[in-house]
Amino acid sequence: MKKCNFCGCKEFSEKRIDYIYRRSGEILLVPNTPVEVCDQCGMEYYEGKVLEEIERRFLAIQNKTETPDRYVQIPEVAFV
Repeated sequence: MKKCNFCGCKEFSEKRIDYIYRRSGEILLVPNTPVEVCDQCGMEYYEGKVLEEIERRFLAIQNKTETPDRYVQIPEVAFV
């Protein structure tokens, strides 16, 4: 039986979230990403194949072999 590495809870919920992938100053927003979330502390667990597919698509977009579904603007503000 699996348990949370952070708090030890054995209860998880399957959810879909907006995942933000960052690499070398570039960002890819991946809506509807499947994740298991610890019911007690909220720690998120992703399957390896999900993360591999996100990275593959990020690199394909960077190499211009695939196009994103759309572009969005993200505001930036520095913490002072």
